[in-house]
Amino acid sequence: MATTKRRLLLRLISVCASLVYLTVAVTAVAAAHELPRDGTVIELDEGNFDSAIASFDHVLVDFYAPWCGHCKRLSPELDTAAPLLAQLSEPIVIAKVNADKYRKLASKYEIDGFPTMKLFMHGVPVDYTGPRKAELLVRFLKKFVSPDVSLLETDSVIQNFVEMVGTDFPVFIGFGLNESVILDGARKYKKKAWFSVAKDYSEEMMVAYDFDKVPALVSLHPKYKEQSVFYGPFEGDFLEDFIRQNLLPPTVPIRFETLKLMNDDKRKIVLAIMEDELDEKSLKLVKILRSAATANRDLIFGYVGIKQWGEFVDAFDITKSSKLPKLLVWDGNEEYHTVIDLEDLDDNDQGTQISRFLEGYRGGRTIKRKLSSPSPFDFISSLTSIRTVYLIVFVVAVVMVILLLSTRSADTPQVTQDGAEVTEASISQDKSSSSYRPGDKED
Repeated sequence: MATTKRRLLLRLISVCASLVYLTVAVTAVAAAHELPRDGTVIELDEGNFDSAIASFDHVLVDFYAPWCGHCKRLSPELDTAAPLLAQLSEPIVIAKVNADKYRKLASKYEIDGFPTMKLFMHGVPVDYTGPRKAELLVRFLKKFVSPDVSLLETDSVIQNFVEMVGTDFPVFIGFGLNESVILDGARKYKKKAWFSVAKDYSEEMMVAYDFDKVPALVSLHPKYKEQSVFYGPFEGDFLEDFIRQNLLPPTVPIRFETLKLMNDDKRKIVLAIMEDELDEKSLKLVKILRSAATANRDLIFGYVGIKQWGEFVDAFDITKSSKLPKLLVWDGNEEYHTVIDLEDLDDNDQGTQISRFLEGYRGGRTIKRKLSSPSPFDFISSLTSIRTVYLIVFVVAVVMVILLLSTRSADTPQVTQDGAEVTEASISQDKSSSSYRPGDKED
């Protein structure tokens, strides 16, 4: 009898659990149906966030604060982009969250600056670091719903493809290659580059992309007008090494956006510091650096001008008396190395000087130094920290309260035991008439 009752109880519990699960599922489905799919920007909160992310394959979420000026300027751009993205064959939904109000969501997704955008792909978030103007934003996001490898049938299709993808990602085009050869790399690095294979092309394309035989894989960096060619071998780690090393151009101008890219790369950075990147001598040096970079793919070659970013250069102890251009090898963090007797470059045969510098670095003839200020990567990450903003607001509020209380205390007259008011004048007079005695306590 007891056993029968126990079985009935277990069945009842099982049925109740199934009903609860069904209710939750129905609720989630109902919530999903309530979310608009007409290309409007969806306002999310802690109640509908998870169901929205589960309902759509691709969701760009803007974590904003109502008081943030940058957020206010971004909002109309998202309103313009939303209907265009909704019309794609694989739609991308734009949503936004008041992260200042719904702080649990902000904490969960480590939001520490406004606005912060994250692209959720099948529920997995990645940071959005692309442009914020509507037209460029749409072009940028098309990358994430494009084929792993695009097939380009003619010269005109190749040209249209390069124009269509824009300048935010590097572009890899295979000539005389089967798409299956680069498919694994394309899937692995899809979030960081465009991949394509040209099925038919003319000699004009060979001249335009500077390759003289096939198979060849060409990497393009339209933003920096840089390109490289890889002739194989196309097996093992050789192909992936080429792709990974060409996610950055051969020579990289040091900027906020390029520092973020280099932060993801573990290679050391050969850094050329010059007075002005745009003068004739500096442009010539950049060309020489590009040749050196092609032969030394295990290093990143970067350059920066004092005129372009003096604050960055200051961290490497560059003064007005420093001889420029100057070469060093930076680890991307707090340390850098100079090569003994080969720090500075003169105008004579800079190619040979750079080769000797690299030989000296690889041979260990270096001096290790520390940055004179925190790592630029740490500086960038702290620029828009919400925690810093909150701390400043709190400190200011405390100071204002103290000043307010002090003012009220000063305005309130003091009363002695006999009922007489003590004014500032009388206090001053008492102080002037009294003198310090050795036994008194000094305040």
